[in-house]
Amino acid sequence: MKHIEIKVLLKSEVIVNIVILAVSIALIYSLISAYFCYHFFFNTEINGVNVSLKSHGSADQMIRDHIKGFKLRLTERNSKTEEIAGQDINLKYNENLGSKIYHIQNSYDWISSLFEDKKYYINNLYTYDKDLLKNKIDELNCSKENATEPKNVSFKYENGSYETMSEVYGNAIVTDKFIEAIKTSIEKGVTNLDLEVSNCYKSPKYTLNSLETNRTKSLLNQYVSTSITYEFGTQNEILDGSTINRWLRVDEKLEVVINKTAIMNFIKELSRKYNTVGIAREFKTSTGKTISIIGGLYGWKIDQDAESEVLYENITRGDVMKKEPIYAQKALLMGESDIGNTYVEVNITKQHIWFYMDGKLITDGPVVTGNPNRGWSTITGTYMLNYKQKGATLSGPGYITTVTYWMPFYGNIGIHDASWRYSFGGEIYKEKGTHGCINAPFYLAKTIFENIKEGTPILCFEE
Repeated sequence: MKHIEIKVLLKSEVIVNIVILAVSIALIYSLISAYFCYHFFFNTEINGVNVSLKSHGSADQMIRDHIKGFKLRLTERNSKTEEIAGQDINLKYNENLGSKIYHIQNSYDWISSLFEDKKYYINNLYTYDKDLLKNKIDELNCSKENATEPKNVSFKYENGSYETMSEVYGNAIVTDKFIEAIKTSIEKGVTNLDLEVSNCYKSPKYTLNSLETNRTKSLLNQYVSTSITYEFGTQNEILDGSTINRWLRVDEKLEVVINKTAIMNFIKELSRKYNTVGIAREFKTSTGKTISIIGGLYGWKIDQDAESEVLYENITRGDVMKKEPIYAQKALLMGESDIGNTYVEVNITKQHIWFYMDGKLITDGPVVTGNPNRGWSTITGTYMLNYKQKGATLSGPGYITTVTYWMPFYGNIGIHDASWRYSFGGEIYKEKGTHGCINAPFYLAKTIFENIKEGTPILCFEE
């Protein structure tokens, strides 16, 4: 029984002690809270002024003193600094809002200040002359100097490949953001503004660490890895990165752009060098003279549009290959002489035609060509047989006739038999010549027709 009574007494004593402790804690908490009715919490800052544990009156004076000696220090790139003094912009303490500092905290919330900073901002607590601030900002060196604009990461072609060149940050400021940062700092009483930390500078969009940088570099190197060997008979033209790199640029989005105009110009240069249509050809005639034949439609001709498109695709894939260009027209041979030893020779002066096959004379004989006195002279130059047709009706101004062997080489101009003629050669063509065609005796036209193939060169010239 005594044992139970002791336990009850001990339990009662514990309860009493707990109650006393709780009351004591509450009393202490209330006393401290009462203190903070007239003082600021631990770790408290108001508009840039540390007022921790200060009385309201003391804090008010500290804020006034802060404004009197206020200077905003601007920390700029390249270790440069500048200042804006409060007196330069007529910075003042707003007396009308001074009382607000007394009501910014609940005294019973003081314990939280032991664990976190209490930074308060009272809007318009400080006033300043906006025009003076604008003038002061305009006078700052970072506003006046010729700033270096930022530049994205760049790429340099060297020793057959591309390397990345570091971006340039420069010192150009973002004006609106810069001005806003200054105003905010002044209004909050902040004494140091780091332009870098506050993102007041313009920044490059792409840097060495950007994901796009590696993609672009890889693509550039793929393009310059292209090696195209153009084959022109025994001659070659090699296109590789040493030329292609000059056709590449990287735009503001870090996209690689291939200059299609440069590609077209390259193909045009190949055409000027290797196209043979209409060029002057040194030719030894059957009469033994060596003459120059200019003009005509026969020869090699690169299809510039088609080849430019294909070359563009070759570059985008980084192709390494040997190839011929796409031709709009081909000759029989490639080289110094693309005529070869199978051709038709029409000597307008001699009014004679020869047909050679593999260097062997197959047939020759007199002909009648176009009438020069009526403006119908047979065209000169190097052409080729477009096709041949057995049995054809020819028509033109004032005539219509049927021939057995028709071999056109320039529009409606061609070689054919002329059953209505009884003689050929000589001076006939000057008075009774053709409209431009080459009239040949039946046997001669027949022999040529039976042996000639489409594409065979036909050379027309005057000595």
